[in-house]
Amino acid sequence: MGCTVLLGTQWGDEGKAKIIDYLSEDSDIVVRYQGGPNAGHTVVVHGKKYIFHLIPSGILHKGKIGVIANGVVIDPQKLLEEIAFLESEGYTIDNNLLISDAAHLILSYHKAIDEAMEELREKKIGTTKRGIGPSYSDKCLRVGIRIGDILDCDYLKERISFVVRLKNLQLERIFQKPVFDPEQIIEDLMAFKNRVQWMVINSQYFLHKSLEEKKKILLEGAQGNALDIDHGTYPFVTSSNPTIGGALAGTGLNPMNIDTVVGIVKAYVTRVGEGPFPTEEKGPDGDKLRESGEEFGATTGRPRRCGWFDIELLKHTNRINGLSELALTKLDVLTGFPKIKVAVSYEIDGKKQEHFPSCALDRIEPIYEELDGWDEDISRCRDYNDLPGNTRSYINFIEQSLKLRISLISVGPERESTFRKD
Repeated sequence: MGCTVLLGTQWGDEGKAKIIDYLSEDSDIVVRYQGGPNAGHTVVVHGKKYIFHLIPSGILHKGKIGVIANGVVIDPQKLLEEIAFLESEGYTIDNNLLISDAAHLILSYHKAIDEAMEELREKKIGTTKRGIGPSYSDKCLRVGIRIGDILDCDYLKERISFVVRLKNLQLERIFQKPVFDPEQIIEDLMAFKNRVQWMVINSQYFLHKSLEEKKKILLEGAQGNALDIDHGTYPFVTSSNPTIGGALAGTGLNPMNIDTVVGIVKAYVTRVGEGPFPTEEKGPDGDKLRESGEEFGATTGRPRRCGWFDIELLKHTNRINGLSELALTKLDVLTGFPKIKVAVSYEIDGKKQEHFPSCALDRIEPIYEELDGWDEDISRCRDYNDLPGNTRSYINFIEQSLKLRISLISVGPERESTFRKD
């Protein structure tokens, strides 16, 4: 029995947590494979909103195991806060959460460097300043601190002593910022160790062993394809690979272990922060999408930029990830639009593009088709055939344009408002 991968197909914020929560019921293990606490995954259960930043959202289902895998960068303070919140809500964490010993840590100097670099940029990236990029940089520079390092106090002191000396030179001489005390960082990490040490495992071995035991595994990514550091709208991207390659590298699984790749796609498109956004709607329709969809970042609270569905962006995502099917979210937000625009192709300088470009993204001119909208309230629909004719036509248009089946549809924030198409 293999794994199901759920990944974002746009610029993130597609409603992944809701679909993960839905599919977790039929899974044994839910794995977060990349990203850090810059991601906010929101699930609503019985009217209560839960926002996850590091812990896999499948943890809300009784008896499910959540794994924070090796591809994730972990802020110890944020993880402890998240654990404490879930425990205050009555959820058992100690027996249900496992953490990879190969996952890297986000420490105080990473956040300071992240903020200092953003201050220096004339053209801002739009980073959340939570230290994600600098932590991944240290991973590549081979000076990062991993979860497993905190289990050996002497080794940790040796590693911290060197890396803090390095970072303090950078902060003081390049950015003219305050420096950090290595002893304080070690003290904080020892307190973190005391709380989580029995959760730490070799996650690669655990996942492969679980597959041998015929366990059902669900892999959960953060952000989306267009924010992938290799395949997204660089440099306005995240610092990791939310794509299928990140799912493999971030867990230690291999391609033969993957059965299904589900692309989570919002019925329109949003983006947080800076960077190109070909179908952005800056007029009243964009404001209406933002208000109706409550499009504000779960982590930052920043208003999201909103725009129309983009077929070319999804074709790009499908090429890279080999999607098996789609889960369509927030379809109810489109209620009340007389006409709904869908970008079906691009032009740059008057020349039609055959693919999603890597460069000159700010010069893209989308070519739209308009579909008839609907006024009916679809938030209580629980079956595809209950949807209005124009809603079904919109769904069919997306399927035919992408040659991909939409298997799941979500028409509201509650757990019950997600249903299978057929």
